[in-house]
Amino acid sequence: MTNNKIHILLLFSLALAGLLALLTNAGIDTAAAAAARIEDENTIVDQGGRTLRIEQPFERIISLYGAHTENLFSLGLDREIIGVSRHETYPPPALHKPVFSYREDPEKFLAVRPDLVIIRPMIDRGYPQFVAMLEKNGVTVLSLQPANVAEMYQYWQILGFVSGRGQRAMQMVAEFKAAVAAFESLTAARSNRKRVYFEAIHSKMKTFTPDSMAIFALETAGGINVAADAKSVRGTNIAYYGKERILSRSRQIDVYLAQAGAMNKPSVKRIADEPGFKTIKAVAEQQIYIVDEQIVSRPTLRLLEGIYFIGKTLYPEDFDDQALKILKK
Repeated sequence: MTNNKIHILLLFSLALAGLLALLTNAGIDTAAAAAARIEDENTIVDQGGRTLRIEQPFERIISLYGAHTENLFSLGLDREIIGVSRHETYPPPALHKPVFSYREDPEKFLAVRPDLVIIRPMIDRGYPQFVAMLEKNGVTVLSLQPANVAEMYQYWQILGFVSGRGQRAMQMVAEFKAAVAAFESLTAARSNRKRVYFEAIHSKMKTFTPDSMAIFALETAGGINVAADAKSVRGTNIAYYGKERILSRSRQIDVYLAQAGAMNKPSVKRIADEPGFKTIKAVAEQQIYIVDEQIVSRPTLRLLEGIYFIGKTLYPEDFDDQALKILKK
């Protein structure tokens, strides 16, 4: 077989894998990735089940997920980050890094000699040929994506572990926990807490699971999740709720909150005009608010911004200048 034919076959395989990944995201694959963990002072296990021995910090890192990129910068890295994923928006220095995609020929990655490529479990499952090609050529692949806040702390520590920024990772955890406690104290004495329906995907009437980061942000801000009985879809942090169940709680919903991002592009008008939604208390009282998914669903320090946004929306009298100082510490 000629080199050209091999190259074409590889690209076809990657394209087929991309289709399978889309099917996975649509619910074909029900497997959920296990949580990553630090085994000992030299060993970690990622969400793809890889046991990785870390002899020294990695120095040429490509990040294929915006949250990974953001956290690497929060750890104080810059020079070490030699590539990022498409559609990066934060922090500003990330916009000036070379862009890579798991849909591209692995040769593009190999040409810049990375020693670590950080991916998500979706890439592991959907693009196995791409991952195998990197590993075959001596590139370490690390698959991570925490599902909740407890896993987020471990995730930060793993990123610190592999980059030689372990102390900074521990500092991030401590700073986050201190800010959460401070935010919680703002509404601790409040008895009349607002009840909130938090929309994840409007077209499918989906919300978030009770242990998701979005609901953590809501509850830390003092809100009550009216969909606390929501069940996970395929082991993810998204839960199907359905219009009938939403409407059955219409008089309980004081505030209707919706995340906006790649998978959900809501507007106040679209929500208000949804057939049947005018019976919802929050809709009738014009208490519909949109929040950027990057500050409520991503495992980064900016989750504190999400808590502040929600708190300011629900209780502007409590989330005053003192809350802003907590956020900026």
